[in-house]
Amino acid sequence: MQLIPTKYFITSGKASSSISGLNAFDRALVSAGIGEQNLVAVSSVIPEGSERIAIIDLPMGAVTHCVISEMRGKGEEIISAGIAYAHRKDGKGGYVAEGHLHGSADSLRKELDGKIREMSAIRGAAFGETSFVIEEMRVPAGMYGCCIAALVFTEYR
Repeated sequence: MQLIPTKYFITSGKASSSISGLNAFDRALVSAGIGEQNLVAVSSVIPEGSERIAIIDLPMGAVTHCVISEMRGKGEEIISAGIAYAHRKDGKGGYVAEGHLHGSADSLRKELDGKIREMSAIRGAAFGETSFVIEEMRVPAGMYGCCIAALVFTEYR
């Protein structure tokens, strides 16, 4: 059986916790609207004909495939996580690049742009405009923080 995604949405979030990095991650997932799913990370291909939709509520406990980027940090660090995505100009689907770093959203955007350009070159395919979704935060003193960004697949054929 092959699962080929037909719909997806883009989301992101960030949060902090005084307890742990894991709790900051959990809070970031909730802020992004995907905190009640069992997430399965997949690689970075958007199938041909797949449609971007608005964020939707998914059933609690659903096994949910996504391309996800996550960055955790501690007090007063600047952290960023994000994705970049672009579709092939020939209409044969698209690609997602994920990235994270201890640093600014601007630095991450440059890194993600380079990743998308390399993906285009590897495939010998021209890509259309690149879109970016990046979260950045300065983790509060004495806290843990987490930024996430994700492309979430919702329906399959």
